[in-house]
Parts: sequence; structure tokens; C-alpha cells
Amino acid sequence: MAEVTRRSVLRSLSAVPAASIATGMAGFPLIARAAEFSYKYGNNLPVTHPLNIRAQEAADRILKETKGRVEIKIFPNNQLGGDTDMLAQVRSGGIEFFTPSALVIATLVPVAAINATGFAFSDYNQVWSAMDGKLGAHVRAAIGKMRLYAFDKMWDNGFRQTTSSKAPVASARDLDGLKIRVPVSPLSISMFKGLGAAPASLQFSEVYSSLQTKIVDAQENPLPIIQVAKLYEVQKFASLTNHIWDGYWFVANGRAWDRLPPDLKTIVAAAINDAGMQQREDIRKLNDSVITDLQAKGLQINRPSADSFRAKLRESGFYAEWKGRFGNEAWGLLEQTVGKLA
Repeated sequence: MAEVTRRSVLRSLSAVPAASIATGMAGFPLIARAAEFSYKYGNNLPVTHPLNIRAQEAADRILKETKGRVEIKIFPNNQLGGDTDMLAQVRSGGIEFFTPSALVIATLVPVAAINATGFAFSDYNQVWSAMDGKLGAHVRAAIGKMRLYAFDKMWDNGFRQTTSSKAPVASARDLDGLKIRVPVSPLSISMFKGLGAAPASLQFSEVYSSLQTKIVDAQENPLPIIQVAKLYEVQKFASLTNHIWDGYWFVANGRAWDRLPPDLKTIVAAAINDAGMQQREDIRKLNDSVITDLQAKGLQINRPSADSFRAKLRESGFYAEWKGRFGNEAWGLLEQTVGKLA
């Protein structure tokens, strides 16, 4: 057998990933060591989205700080299926981590949709005060009953804004009879009906053509989605109504989380929560740049007050209905932050 030279060993090392080298034994021969806990994390966003960028940083930090014992492999952009599929998989243990939006996990834990109550939050200070505080703890406890572990810090999906081809939405009166596309969400449909609009639930893939052909005259989404989907081509006005805030819960399969020793749990939780805080700041900066870009593309931007919308929802019974659905305890925690709604 040919003698193994130092040069040939160095050549073989150059083809080995750095992470494998870092976790191998010093000297030769190199012994690759598999992670003690190898977990999969699925989400529905592109790899370039701040959520995935920060999640990868968290995974790298976890691998380093656990000395290779915990490895998290990220599967972005619906590679593992749609939201419903991944929610089922994280419950069964098919994947160990998932970031459903509050409206998605609300299909399993109804109270999780409370942060999407119409015109509840006036700004991010209120959002984070509630979701990092008692209301968030209440929702996490409800998620825990479904044998899922929810990390302390929610990640940001942004406030939803309203666009229209007809006129700016300056007050609740401007929504009267407006044909507006909304997602297939009971909360969204209920809110826009309460505001006097004519909501139509359509899949997102149908939004552009429906606006173009005037099946609907308006739609609502976070600003980055309005930008990426080029809805400015078929809409004239963007009203920063901030009518719904939605975020992502970073959740783990309960059994997989419980398998981690306490010291590893501490490392994983710290890395994921810190990454979530950084992602929040990324989204804030992104929203500022998107407004400038949309204005440059011809969208007229206005910033209405929430007062008339809240008054209309109160009058129509929307808040009373959803207080009953979410329960007095959760509703009381929401109102501790935002003031009286119902």
C-alpha cells in the first residue's frame, strides 16, 4: 500500500468542511464526530429573508458553543412543505423546529391569534411590551399544552398595510363597500366586515391578477410583500393602517426539546432568542427602506389615525365577539398594554 504522506493528508483536509475540522481530534488521522443532537428546522421564507439569515447565525453559534453536540439544519422556502404540513411535522417530531406565524399556529392554539386583533397595537413599543410580557407568556403556555415548546422571543413579520386602486384609506369611512382581498383567516374576514368593507378570501397567488382585473380593488399585506409582489403596478395608494401585527413563534417539538440536557437548552435558547431580537431590528430597517422604494415606484403613501377604525369595530361588535372567543384572561392581558378595546 502506498505510503500516506503529510501532503496527501493536508490535501484531504482541504476538502473537509471547517465545522468538521473544528470538532475533530487534534493531529492525524482526523476523526469526524457526528452531532449528538441533529435537528431540522423548516420555514416558509426565502433564504435571503432576515429570518433565515439570523437563524443561520444562531445555528452556527449553537454548533460552536455546544462544541458540535447540537446541529440545526435549516430548510427554508417551504422545502419541507406548506405551513400546515410543517405544523403537523413539528408536532409529530418529523422536524424539530418551525416558525409558524401567529395566524398559522392559531389553527391549533386559537388564543395565539390575539396579537392579530384589528387595530390593537399602535406601534412596536406596544407590540413588544405585550408579546415579551404577560400576554406572550399566556400564549406560550397555551402552545406548551400542545406538546410544543415556544421560545421567549417572537420574531417579526410586520404590520399589515392597506393598498387600493380607488382612493387612500384615510378613515373607516373609506372602507365602506370596498372590495378587498384578505387571506383565508376568520379574524381578518371578521375585522373587515366589521369595518363595512366587502372582503374576499383569495389565495395569494391570485392577488395580482384579481387587482389587475378589478375583481377586487384593494388588498392588505406587510410592505415587503407589497414590494416583492410588485403590487404597486396595479395599485395607486398605500395607507399605513397598521391594522394587524403578526409575528413568528419559534417553536420546538416538545419531546425533542426535553431530550436536550439543561446546559444545551440554555445555549440553544439564548442563541435563538438573541437572533430573534436582531431579526426584529432587521425588519424595522427593511420597512423604512421599502417605504422609500414604493414611493419612488409611484405609490402614494398616507398615514391614517387608528381612532375611526377602532370606533367602527367597537360599534360593530367586533371587539366584543373576539373578547368572547379569546377569553377574559387573554383579553385583559392585551388591554393592559393597549388600553380598553371592548
